[in-house]
Amino acid sequence: MPHRRSSTRPRVPLLLAALLFAPPLALADNAPVAIGSLGRGEAVPGQVVVEGVVTADFRPGLGGFYLQDDGDGDPATPDALLVQAGADMAVPPGFGPGMHCRISGGLVEVRAGADRLRALAPSRIGPCREGVPVEAVRLAALPERWEPLEGMRVRIDAPLTVTGTHALERYGELTVSFAGRQWQPSELALPGTPEHTRLATANARQRLLLDDGSGQRDPKSIPYLGGATTPRVGSIVRGVEGILERRHGSWRIQVAQPLQLQPAPRPQPPRVPGTLKVAAFNLENLFNGDGRGGGFPTRRGAKTQAAMHAQLAKLVATVHGLDPDIAALMELENDGYGPESSIAQLVDALNAGGAQWRFVDPGQGPGSDAIRVGLIYRADRVSPKGEPAVLEGGPFGERSRVPLAQAFVRKGGRRDLVVVANHFKSKGCSEASGDDADRRDGQGCWNALRVESARRLHAWLRTAPVGSRAGRVVLLGDFNAYAMEDPLHWLRSEGGWVDAFAAAKVERPWSYVYDGLSGRLDHALLSPALVPALRGAAEWHVNADEPDDAGYAGRNEPGPWRSSDHDPLLLGFHL
Repeated sequence: MPHRRSSTRPRVPLLLAALLFAPPLALADNAPVAIGSLGRGEAVPGQVVVEGVVTADFRPGLGGFYLQDDGDGDPATPDALLVQAGADMAVPPGFGPGMHCRISGGLVEVRAGADRLRALAPSRIGPCREGVPVEAVRLAALPERWEPLEGMRVRIDAPLTVTGTHALERYGELTVSFAGRQWQPSELALPGTPEHTRLATANARQRLLLDDGSGQRDPKSIPYLGGATTPRVGSIVRGVEGILERRHGSWRIQVAQPLQLQPAPRPQPPRVPGTLKVAAFNLENLFNGDGRGGGFPTRRGAKTQAAMHAQLAKLVATVHGLDPDIAALMELENDGYGPESSIAQLVDALNAGGAQWRFVDPGQGPGSDAIRVGLIYRADRVSPKGEPAVLEGGPFGERSRVPLAQAFVRKGGRRDLVVVANHFKSKGCSEASGDDADRRDGQGCWNALRVESARRLHAWLRTAPVGSRAGRVVLLGDFNAYAMEDPLHWLRSEGGWVDAFAAAKVERPWSYVYDGLSGRLDHALLSPALVPALRGAAEWHVNADEPDDAGYAGRNEPGPWRSSDHDPLLLGFHL
């Protein structure tokens, strides 16, 4: 797993800060002021009176409610503000959205992470009467600026695309975009270039969070989903209506009514032409305890034997759906090759229906990390040729996982293919320093180590470590780097390796979604001698777009859905 997800916002009570504005100006007693004028310094005494309609009541969840008036005639200023009031504050009978109220109080600043919200700390709420409901400001497209609408009730008529669900279960937040799927900038542009900066800026501009109007962590339900399950990335949302806010670094809508969701369809298994099919798949920590039903919870992966069996069933459904002849695997438990090992039990499960899967046994490891790579193959379709080889030492020690290479020959064929399983160091910054620290260029930590891993891997393969001199080699796996980042860029530009998806003319592939941004951490690179044999390349988007709760540790949706956090890939060759 390349990233450790951090909290997108701390859930702490809103803090009352210093008064926002300068010394009071003269104001007639009890004369209400337009909300839009507050903040321009025209008439902001220590105590103000405002009147308007309550548009949303978030007292139990966010510590206040929103009041909106008829406006001050200036389209550059928002005509609503937060009234800071806890659930225990006295309010008139029948108080709630739609009530027209007069409120007296002092203008204050409320902190929400790095953001500041304009708010009124009331000394008195009322009198209130039944009012005319506020008509939401309708938006047919992304506005040039959000600031003039802050705190106001808005309705977005433009379709929004779900780009991330990672914060929904923890915070009730759904990430959406005005411009379709959002891409990791370093998937499309070289880090540090103007184009990379442009893409990052555009992502931030087009991004919006849909929020549940609550500060509660791990909410039991999400009202705006209306009982629907968490949508896949790529789903379309229409008619979003609620209160616009800026909190915790993001513009968001505190959604006031259930969403109109158009779910993204789930894809069928990919089919690629060719006489030999090769897959790659990050299993997201397949650990099987002691292999005899005990030893749970494990260091990683499933917490119980029942959860492990559910995980295994999803992985088997994924591999059977891909139907490859050879598969490179990542994040297997590094527990040997005996009958109780994780790879042996995976192969046993794959063979339960009569298939003839086998695994490559290099004797030990490869490597000493808690997880390792592996190679499995269909013995009725291909045969290993010669002995496997591993690349140990240097960066392939306690950081990057050790690569594993094996040559294969198709049954009845003579031309061999060398398959190399890889899993480079992740982007997490634990213990990173010096050249491996985060350079803030979008590549995360340990980039220098990943570049060195790429160089060492290339140099090793030039020595033909598995004995094959034909030069038909495919590098597969989780490189923990997006397509235009330094390790992949070096392998293509300096090493001469060819991106299989580019060679197959696949547009905008992706295998991973992080923080609402899609890209590829999982790659297939071909030696020049192998490129003419390529017949097709595909990814099966059973995981990256699926919400976490579809997996075995959540509601365990039957089938391959969310069997991992990475999508598998499939290549077709004619040898």
